[in-house]
Amino acid sequence: MENNKVEEPLIEYLTQPQEMLHAVVYLFGGLSVLNFKKPISSDFDLLELTRAGLPKKALVHLIKSIAFTFQELAAIMHISERTLQRFDENALIDAAYSEKAIDLARLYVRGEQVFGSLERFKLWMKTPSYVFKNQTPASFLDTSLGFDLISKELGRIEHGLFA
Repeated sequence: MENNKVEEPLIEYLTQPQEMLHAVVYLFGGLSVLNFKKPISSDFDLLELTRAGLPKKALVHLIKSIAFTFQELAAIMHISERTLQRFDENALIDAAYSEKAIDLARLYVRGEQVFGSLERFKLWMKTPSYVFKNQTPASFLDTSLGFDLISKELGRIEHGLFA
């Protein structure tokens, strides 16, 4: 077997997560908004960012990017809307809340990949669906199980297995 035939799929496989990580960073407004000193090139970097906490201004950028409100994000993060709004723009949000926000961004990047555009995915998330018992997929984001149900449905859509 020729060496380049083995390496080519491996290279493609390795670059896919990079593109997803860059898209997640973009939803938060970029590295400068995140106040992260090095490029995010792996899930370990994302883990480090989560543990350090996200600045509130990154959450504001995420909200605008995915057309959410502070109230919707607060419900997903299990924090009061008022508490979330009271944080200073540069204040770092606790790791547990940051993790939820990063999970949300990753879900939206995945949805954009499946639907071909972020706008179409945002519309799907806000549209009641039979699959979700005539509720919107976005209404399931308050639990990790809800995130999982949405991810599984995205996999079915991606592979043409509509319920």
